[in-house]
Amino acid sequence: MTVAILVCTSSYAQEQETIQAHAFGTMTMAGRSFNLTISIDRYSTPADQTALIDAFNRGGHEALVKALSKMESKGRVGITGELGYQIAYVRNIPTAKGRTIRIITDRPINIHEPMNTTRSMDYDLTLLELHLDKDKKKHSGNLVIGGRFRVNKKKKQIEFESYHASPWRLAEIMER
Repeated sequence: MTVAILVCTSSYAQEQETIQAHAFGTMTMAGRSFNLTISIDRYSTPADQTALIDAFNRGGHEALVKALSKMESKGRVGITGELGYQIAYVRNIPTAKGRTIRIITDRPINIHEPMNTTRSMDYDLTLLELHLDKDKKKHSGNLVIGGRFRVNKKKKQIEFESYHASPWRLAEIMER
């Protein structure tokens, strides 16, 4: 599955927030679920965005991952109650009905992947997208735990390709 990533230049002024959600597995992960906590200390700047775009244009996915790894932490995301992982890039995009928060960070690689040289190691990023509506009952989101950026030459756009068939569905989203 691929998810188109749109370049956005606006940022939301509010910072330092915590968002909690419940992740539900779909398709191959159906029946599995966990609680997720997202702690945002600050948002990425337009310069951060430019650095990632330039890196991707220079060297594709691998260059983007390298640039992402050099960015200062913007917060943390993880299973509720656990330390989680640092957020490398987070944008807050105003929409007509509220806002969208888009997070990109590296994916934890478990010990079995490098030992077995699995194909999943090529999908080393996590993408999380929250759609926060003015009507809190309409909040929604998706989480792709293993993915990579690629260029769709036919559509002439950058896409995020998922290792799994479908993303986790985020529901019960609460802004703290």
